Amino acid sequence: MTMELVRKYAAPVPRYTSYPTALSFSPRVGSEIHAKWLQDLPLSDPISLYVHIPYCKSICWYCACHAKAARKAEPIRRYLDALEAEISLVEQLIPQGVVVKNIHWGGGSPNSLEASDIKRLTEMLRGKFHVEETAQFAVEIDPRTLSEEQAAAFTEAGVNRASLGVQDFDDGVQEAIGRIQSFETTLGVAKLLRSHGINSINVDLVYGLPRQTRESAENTIKGVLEINPDRIALFGYAHMPSKFKRQRLVDDDALPGVEQRFDLSNLMANRLMEAGYVRVGLDHFARPEDSLANGPVHRNFQGYTSDTATSLIGFGATAISKFPDGYVQNVVPVGEYERLVMAGRLPSVRGYEMSDMDRMRAFAIERLMCDLAFPADGLRKRFGEASKPLFEDAISLVEADRDGLVEGVGEGFFVTEKGRPFLRSISAHFDDHLISKQTRFSTGV
Repeated sequence: MTMELVRKYAAPVPRYTSYPTALSFSPRVGSEIHAKWLQDLPLSDPISLYVHIPYCKSICWYCACHAKAARKAEPIRRYLDALEAEISLVEQLIPQGVVVKNIHWGGGSPNSLEASDIKRLTEMLRGKFHVEETAQFAVEIDPRTLSEEQAAAFTEAGVNRASLGVQDFDDGVQEAIGRIQSFETTLGVAKLLRSHGINSINVDLVYGLPRQTRESAENTIKGVLEINPDRIALFGYAHMPSKFKRQRLVDDDALPGVEQRFDLSNLMANRLMEAGYVRVGLDHFARPEDSLANGPVHRNFQGYTSDTATSLIGFGATAISKFPDGYVQNVVPVGEYERLVMAGRLPSVRGYEMSDMDRMRAFAIERLMCDLAFPADGLRKRFGEASKPLFEDAISLVEADRDGLVEGVGEGFFVTEKGRPFLRSISAHFDDHLISKQTRFSTGV
């Protein structure tokens, strides 16, 4: 593949963990509409819950999450009080009997919570919602700070999947991103979790980091294979120091260029597939026996998932909730979030109400990102003749393609292996909201 092609499709585009993206959210959709959508949840449809913990023991320089360092227990206790208030507000609004089939704690670092905090938060959720006995319960873990007591508390809570942040095992790369984490520490945490019965392990990797080389990438993959996770996410580093001030500590001159990023991504992906992992969508890999490798696959704010719930309720500062009719996002500053919920108000301050056309485009983009194919049959079945504009978009994309990224079939097309690395750019062809916002996203490769 020529580097000219890589440069051609390197323009910033969304990751499409939602459509429309959060940049289309506005204050016109806030707590009143949020309350209505909660009340209108179909009793027959299971839901998912997401809890955002905006604290870490220390902040890494590359981080693009809404997180802050917590060096004392009091801010976390205060935040848990606010979470309890928000959970109670939501529980009073949703139809009684709605079943929860998935729970995800993200951040930040959920293991910034002490064991007693983990127990308290679990009791909040299980006490207010009907959680299935077989529910998937995942947490994101910072391996540098997980204790035996915390691992035991997660097990008691019912956690059955843990996602370990790794990024890269090379010492030089870790120094360049302000995150010192040895392979031995990470392997020890994986063993600790498994000894407590948490056997489903994910690993998060990042390419495009400062000082990252083919050699460091090769060694990182060797370490990951020794950990033997069930799933691996391979994300491209999004360097946006104008938006995330901590990234100004990252040396711009040490960052790999577009061509080197692409080379690192390909190298790491190929090594994982050679080791027997199945590539899922753009940037996830799973063991052949894992549910993610066997479908159906969906895409949400955590990336690729086997979660089929149509509604996701987010708790905590910055958390986004997804409903059949749209999205709402909680206020970002932790102090403002705490003030609103302790005053008895839903903390949602912006969102988006979807039109029928938005729903069609969201469906087409999600299936493209997951299946690498334009969902012609699915669009006709769901939306009928109203979906005609998307078929026209698909035809124009196939006709305009001179690079072999897509191949027409019937009324649609599928993405070729040559086109897979540019899946976000291909999906952007169906994005009505993208105009004038491209500089707000990370590079497309």
